[in-house]
Amino acid sequence: MSHQTGIQAGNDVKDVFASAKSGDQYRALKIVIEDEQLTLGATRKASKKWDQEYDSLVLPLLEDDVPCYILYRLDSTNNQGYEWIFLAWSPDHSTVRHKMLYAATRATLKKEFGGGHIKDEIFATAKDDLNLSGYRKYLTSQAAPLPLTAAEEELRQIKLNEVQTDISVDTKQQTLQGVAFPLHKDAVEALEFFRDKKLNYVQLHVDQEQELIRLCNTEPTEVKDLPVRIPKDSARYHFFLYKHSHEGDYLESTVFIYSMPGYNCTIRERMLYSSCKNPLVDMVENKLQIEIVKKVHSEGLFCAAYQELWLPVVIRWRESRQYF
Repeated sequence: MSHQTGIQAGNDVKDVFASAKSGDQYRALKIVIEDEQLTLGATRKASKKWDQEYDSLVLPLLEDDVPCYILYRLDSTNNQGYEWIFLAWSPDHSTVRHKMLYAATRATLKKEFGGGHIKDEIFATAKDDLNLSGYRKYLTSQAAPLPLTAAEEELRQIKLNEVQTDISVDTKQQTLQGVAFPLHKDAVEALEFFRDKKLNYVQLHVDQEQELIRLCNTEPTEVKDLPVRIPKDSARYHFFLYKHSHEGDYLESTVFIYSMPGYNCTIRERMLYSSCKNPLVDMVENKLQIEIVKKVHSEGLFCAAYQELWLPVVIRWRESRQYF
């Protein structure tokens, strides 16, 4: 989540991270929180292929009543080096305070290690979810298509039936599945300020002529102000920093809202915003390192009363699923 605890990595962790990312000697790193800092709990060297020693290295590192983080190196690489799995272990029998502390420090650990090295991130409360079989089930679930809402099904049909581009006289066609429009520099700067908590709201729009995603609005915003921020006649992307308390702890959670005011928009605009949404979210999460707690697709307008009641419930439901 976007809330930071102030906990930072100790020198031992930083040194091991640097060594692990630059070579192949380490297979697994266990990181714990001690004395209000991230500390190295254990390391394991590589001796076999990643899947041949996964269970024998990972499972003994998991304690039944104490959370921890485990970074496990795969044999695959990307342009930054070896790819790693980030395992966040939060057993049911651990204390509420420990669960909250580890959950709120996850973003810090990812930043210290380098998000570009992390291929998959798994949160689990049961060992069956973190063993090799559980990881493979996770990969299968990630590859499976999500069930579509009525609005998403409509957009899918639009893409299939109307968004095809002829590319040769032999009638070969390519269906448009996603459009990665670049962010204007002002939008990038605003999102960086948002990540650093200098802004609590950023609104973006798609410039169809220039094929850019541009900045619209960065006014300070409270929950009660959100309905006013959502245009009545055009689509928008919104990033909102929701400040709230849960079980006595102060939290700050990033919410992404994709607003589409019913059928007041043209088919082209509906289609374009839908196609740009996922590439935008991926870029914000992976490149700008902004962890989005909840993604919301709004058809029509939010009334103030509904928004004030709805947002706390959704966020707290998500947190209860994540922590308990």
